[in-house]
Amino acid sequence: MTHSAPQPPVCVLGLGLIGGSLLRSLHDGGRRVFGYNRSAETVSAAGADGYDASTDLVATLSRAAQESALIVLATPATTIDAILDQIATYAPNCPLTDVVSVKQQVADQVYAHGLSENFVGGHPMAGSAESGWQATDPGLFTGAVWVVATDDGADPQVWRAVAQLALDTGARVIPAASDEHDRAVAGISHLPHLTAAVTAVVGAGEGELALRLAAGSFRDGTRVAGTAPHLQQAMLEANSTALLAALGETIDRLTFARDQLRDAGTVETLVADGFRARKHYEKIHAATDEPAISVEPGSTGWEAAFRNAARTGAVWTG
Repeated sequence: MTHSAPQPPVCVLGLGLIGGSLLRSLHDGGRRVFGYNRSAETVSAAGADGYDASTDLVATLSRAAQESALIVLATPATTIDAILDQIATYAPNCPLTDVVSVKQQVADQVYAHGLSENFVGGHPMAGSAESGWQATDPGLFTGAVWVVATDDGADPQVWRAVAQLALDTGARVIPAASDEHDRAVAGISHLPHLTAAVTAVVGAGEGELALRLAAGSFRDGTRVAGTAPHLQQAMLEANSTALLAALGETIDRLTFARDQLRDAGTVETLVADGFRARKHYEKIHAATDEPAISVEPGSTGWEAAFRNAARTGAVWTG
């Protein structure tokens, strides 16, 4: 991709599935990028594959500060506070983003460490049930949505840098407020982990025959249940408020379906509602005419204008 100005180097903290795939994508696309991971095995594997990585967090952050790198938090949600402590000490003036699946909690943690001025959150809507360096894929983000947090008061230059980072991986940039993002992903990303777990447990409870009979609907409906439990737990608990609301609605709808089946012998309402919702999803994702956001970052009221445009299907193209 051709840039109008040289892009800053990128420092990726955490080289699991998302962080490692980001390191590989940027490096393979010609961006200057280096990374950190606490696991020597991961760093050794990354180095053997030709990527610049270290197990020394202080040295990595000192390098980021010296090179004015864009720092990307790509460690589990439970480790963010400790990492921010180190950033505040060794690289407090670097632009900062993240790829964590919750936005408001991370934004609050960044604020508590005095780093909000240079922070714009992000969340690539991509992944797999696998984890670790061996699962990384430089093409993971191609065509995927990358949410770039667009809260009031965001620094427009940092926002541009984060959005360009996403574009450089082949992702599509959609702006959203942190709290709005969290409510959305509770329903379309986090809730499916719980429903997948329930489906897997109930299906397995029917015994060996049931699992041998299981085909596409069970396989697809339980795929994310195969994600490492500690990663799922950290993600889901970090978005507990929004997830509780989504889970409450789910339980209410299932309870109604159970009662309707018991009392009237039908599950018509839930099945019909689900069918309509699925068809609406398919219609949205089949659209090929996404308009570009024309407002410039930094103009008066740009944050609200970006959020409103994204709600109507517009994307940022740079």
